[in-house]
Amino acid sequence: MANTSQPVRRTARLASAVALLGLVGACGSESSTSSAPQPTKAPRSTSAATGADTGAATAPGDTAGSASASARTDGRCHTSELRAAVGRVDPGAGQRNFPVVLTNTSDRTCTLYGYPGAAFVDASGEQLGPDPERAPASPETLRLAPGQSAWAGLSFSSPQISGARTATPAALLVTPPDEHDPLKVKWTAGEVPVGGVESSVSVTALDAGTGP
Repeated sequence: MANTSQPVRRTARLASAVALLGLVGACGSESSTSSAPQPTKAPRSTSAATGADTGAATAPGDTAGSASASARTDGRCHTSELRAAVGRVDPGAGQRNFPVVLTNTSDRTCTLYGYPGAAFVDASGEQLGPDPERAPASPETLRLAPGQSAWAGLSFSSPQISGARTATPAALLVTPPDEHDPLKVKWTAGEVPVGGVESSVSVTALDAGTGP
């Protein structure tokens, strides 16, 4: 009788091998699918974090905010918006005192703060004597509506009493605070001290009005 067990065992082993190869192939296919790159997610918008969003509050140190604040508060009076004049002398105790008046001729409200510059000049524009000294004061910001004025006191010892060397100016140059261009006012009050003993001239800080 022929032995048939050996071919049967070979057939069974072959079938098992085929089944195993199929299983391995299936596992490899599943592994490849799971490790494929996933779509990249779009980054989260940072506009809210940076304040770029229109609804975000402006940070205290924000440059644009500071610039806007500066623009709103920079309302000083410029030379081109003012008229200068010298009031009548107010003599007293050997002194000669004059109100130097600045009037707002513009159509807007502007501010003045501090001391005006002042210089006596001759007909050729040359300065006579040193710059006036500033009298001690605590200046305040003055708001001038159109047509309103501020004044500073210009004072010096009477040359007839002090014996100072004198000259007769053709004009007084008045420079508004924080400006570079002066206003020229004709001087008609005679001699002023320009050198020697007791020749100093002083100017006060600006105050509201046109003088005492």
